[in-house]
Amino acid sequence: MPKVLTAGRPWRVILAFAVPLLVGNVVQQLYQFADAIVVGRVLGVDALAAVGTTGSLIFLLLGFAWGMTSGFAIPTAQAYGARDAAAVRRSVATGAMLTGAASIVLTVGAPLLAGPALRLLRTPAELLPQATAFAVVSFLGASTVMAFNFLAAIIRAIGDSRTPLVFLTVSCLLNVGLVVTFVAVLGFGVAGAALATVCSQATSVVLCLAYVRRRVPVLHLHRDDWRVTRGDLARHLRLGLPMGFQMSIIAIGALAVQVRLNSLGAEAVAAYTTAARVDGLAVALLQSLGLSVSTFVAQNHGARRPDRIRLGVIQAVWMSIGGAVLLGAVLIAAGRSIVELFVGPGAEQVATMAAYLLHVNGSLYAVLGVLFVTRGALQGLGYTFVPTLTGTIELIMRVGAAVVLGAAFGFTGVVWGNPLAWVGAVAVLVPSYLRARRRFEDLPDAWADTVPDDLVIEGPAEGSAVMGAVVSIPDDDAADADMARVRRPRRPALR
Repeated sequence: MPKVLTAGRPWRVILAFAVPLLVGNVVQQLYQFADAIVVGRVLGVDALAAVGTTGSLIFLLLGFAWGMTSGFAIPTAQAYGARDAAAVRRSVATGAMLTGAASIVLTVGAPLLAGPALRLLRTPAELLPQATAFAVVSFLGASTVMAFNFLAAIIRAIGDSRTPLVFLTVSCLLNVGLVVTFVAVLGFGVAGAALATVCSQATSVVLCLAYVRRRVPVLHLHRDDWRVTRGDLARHLRLGLPMGFQMSIIAIGALAVQVRLNSLGAEAVAAYTTAARVDGLAVALLQSLGLSVSTFVAQNHGARRPDRIRLGVIQAVWMSIGGAVLLGAVLIAAGRSIVELFVGPGAEQVATMAAYLLHVNGSLYAVLGVLFVTRGALQGLGYTFVPTLTGTIELIMRVGAAVVLGAAFGFTGVVWGNPLAWVGAVAVLVPSYLRARRRFEDLPDAWADTVPDDLVIEGPAEGSAVMGAVVSIPDDDAADADMARVRRPRRPALR
């Protein structure tokens, strides 16, 4: 159910919101494990490598979609924190329109580009047919991925991180059953693994829509809510596009890595793909905390609570460092044993290379944890330039490692691209967040005292409610300070 994140001890609120995200990411990674195990065991190492070669390309496009829809939900969270029900619905309508338009473009254009793009990436000839089939099916189902990401994002924006977890779990369990059926029983090959994901995502979309219709009246859109203005579209695009581009920039770096891996042979591709599955689980856990911080900061931005933002981010940084140390210790100790679940006997070299990647990344997860928290805090405040800039820094670091270190040291050089990217991004994110927080804290409070305590504002449409007066305040560096609302002594719950 919807929950306001502007009351209670910050660390408890952030952790309680993050736990379902953590569990959801674990579940999602586990079903990706199931995909990899079924493909690797049933179809062989070449099939597993073929799926791996598509990862960067799929992430380039679908990662953009994921980042963009997450950005569309930030104004929703800010409006919910400000108790502005009409603004919540208008934000949802705006995001839905933009998500629908992007889905059409991806579904039509991406499948046509899959084959040429994979050839451009120098995908080994023996892997190209299976890789193309997997990518085409994945892109044809892009609209289901985008729809679920957007619906889950707006549900989380109103403080409910548990419901998306339930639907994600159902989707993952269904996906595991479908992968076994399509690949092992019906013999659909790697295309069957992609089709299983599309079908399971479509099911989760239906579940999200049914839940919103029955249980979340604050997200019920009226006819007038669809009359969005150019200002609404511009504001959501100003937040959504940079977050999408940020993910795409990271994906471009991954593509450069993939090109280098392809030149190193099928063993290097298989090792990196296998290690990435395990590494992705640990990264997803840390990323969940960053997403929780983003929603926490956005709601408290709308409620004008800089004190909670400051304390919450500090506590989240310490939680992320503690979690990172624990995760790193587990992967360093048991990384090779986990890898061997995927590749089976007779692939000792692949297992050794994959374990090395896990050891290097695991030793520096603390840096990655700080990266996710500070980036999430900046995005929750409405800042987009610096997070996008850090994505560019990560791109430069990864490409440099792939081109320079990869040429000099082979697979070992490629592995160090991620840690170098994390360090470079954190060096920019931390001071940028501190400056952004100080600017928000320095916004004048005097204007709040000029509004009578008994001020009542009627909503613009029947059934809507505006629970605060909109006040114009400075818009430093394009931060969304304009969403701040007058803090009322007592606020009714959104319905």
